[in-house]
Amino acid sequence: MTRRTLAARLPGVNRQMPRNAAPPKMPEMTTLLLTHPACLAHDTGEHHPERADRLRAILAALQGDAFASLQRAEAPLATIEQLTRVHPAGIVEAILGVRPPPDELVMIDADTVMSAGSAEAALRAAGAAVAAVDAVCGSPVDNAFAAVRPPGHHATPTVPGGFCLFNNVVIAARHAQAAHGVERLAIVDFDVHHGNGTQAVAEIDPSLFFGSTHQYPFYPGTGSARERGIDGNVVNVPLAAGSGSDEFRMAWADRILPAVDNFAPDLIIVSAGFDAHRRDPLAQLRLETEDYAWVSREILALADKHTGGKLVSSLEGGYDLEALADATAAHVRTLMGA
Repeated sequence: MTRRTLAARLPGVNRQMPRNAAPPKMPEMTTLLLTHPACLAHDTGEHHPERADRLRAILAALQGDAFASLQRAEAPLATIEQLTRVHPAGIVEAILGVRPPPDELVMIDADTVMSAGSAEAALRAAGAAVAAVDAVCGSPVDNAFAAVRPPGHHATPTVPGGFCLFNNVVIAARHAQAAHGVERLAIVDFDVHHGNGTQAVAEIDPSLFFGSTHQYPFYPGTGSARERGIDGNVVNVPLAAGSGSDEFRMAWADRILPAVDNFAPDLIIVSAGFDAHRRDPLAQLRLETEDYAWVSREILALADKHTGGKLVSSLEGGYDLEALADATAAHVRTLMGA
């Protein structure tokens, strides 16, 4: 099945489409949802923003008639081999070795917490992204969304942090290359925080592309437009606090989408963070729910052009429960062509 949008042919033209204009009708796609109850058992403690209620809100939003055709599967456990394609064996062993008693928490850094259920949750989160790659590369599934926690894009190969233990999307990318022969792979990230862990891998490997919009200056301090990778394969578009729909759409239409098009990837992976929403309490960007549907359509159009429509998406941030549920539902409906 092939979708086409004007912005895919002429990047930048579509960014000024009125907010209330009807989006182009897409053909229905086969979309797989991967999740696991173990991801709810990752206990980060009282008042922590990255909490189990986030996933509960998303899963509740993905019920009902609009999602009747959404295929669903439980996320498997990632294997040690899959993890160590990205993270050294000693780091993997150390993280998986943190198994506190049920009533205790272990602080990995000031923001990153592990509980008795965290190790399995991290294995399921990485395993969901890996299984999503297997589904789109080896079955009739067009695209897949991993609704998991903990998130991953701040985890560098050697340092967990920023709520993240393993880098789920990079693990998925390396699996695509090792198990499915994918040569060129693009990771795009619209989380409000820069994916420093993902960039740490991509910037030294010309077989990978990394493109990101994010609030800047902001945590984690990386993501300057000057950071361009070993082969111009990193495109960062920093957005100032208070930026909204116009700035976000212009960044994607003028900078990131054309760069992905030029890179011509064999597979696209999305770090889908929804914390740039205007309701989110942890940042100061001003996106609307429709902006996530828009960028999802534009990324899908490039997947149609370069990957046969194959795309994997994995949850990152988003901390206002209502905004997170609405934006995630818009993203998944777009993946489904609904």
